[in-house]
Amino acid sequence: MAIPGYDSGNVAEFALERAGARAEVVAGVVPDEFGLERSGRDPTATALADAVEFVGLEELRAVDAFRIELVYDPSALPPGASPTDVGIAVETDDGWERLESTVDLEATTVSATLGGRPSGSTIVAIYDGTGES
Repeated sequence: MAIPGYDSGNVAEFALERAGARAEVVAGVVPDEFGLERSGRDPTATALADAVEFVGLEELRAVDAFRIELVYDPSALPPGASPTDVGIAVETDDGWERLESTVDLEATTVSATLGGRPSGSTIVAIYDGTGES
């Protein structure tokens, strides 16, 4: 996993392998407390995996780039659903917001690259059937 356009020496990497989640961050300040853990929240009904929580997200400062990668379960897709309609959603105060996402069909992962910090700390791989990645 890499954030395009950034030297790997400037990227802080985090993984929660048992939940199939990875994050990469380019920021002026990445606190020691920052990381990933399984979320205790119930994910959206269209979730294809357990929700994951960013710990210490609010403490990140001067974020230039943020990349999230989640493993999804293709067997959880509805019958006839296209895996290209899988995306990452982040929980905000207004509900779940789908991020512009890219699907790797071979690795069964979905990723999103942001130009800053996500708008919420809970993320999940979802199927929404809109055809928008």
